[in-house]
Amino acid sequence: MAERATTGGGTRAAGPGDGLVRAGGVVFAVGAVATVVTVTPLFIGADPLPTAAYVVSMLMGVGSAVAAAGLLRSVAHQRRADRAARAGHAARAGGGPGA
Repeated sequence: MAERATTGGGTRAAGPGDGLVRAGGVVFAVGAVATVVTVTPLFIGADPLPTAAYVVSMLMGVGSAVAAAGLLRSVAHQRRADRAARAGHAARAGGGPGA
C-alpha cells in the first residue's frame, strides 16, 4: 500500500482522494505551463499560437476541479471514519443511544 510521510515523522496510508489531489496538481501544472507558453507570444509581439494551445491552457481549471473533488472525497471519508469511531467509542462505554 502506498504510504507518505507526515509532518510528525511517521507515515500513513494514502487515503481516498489523495490520488485525485495529486493528479489535479499535475494537470493544473500542465495547464499553467501551457498558459505561460500561450500568452508569451502576445507580449513579445509574435504571432499568436493556434487555438489548440489555448484549449490546453484550460487544463488549469480542470486540474483545480479534480483536486477539489479529491479534497471533498478525502473530507467525506474522514467524517465517516470519525463518525464510526465516535459510535464505536460510545457503544464500548455503554453511553450509546437509548442507554
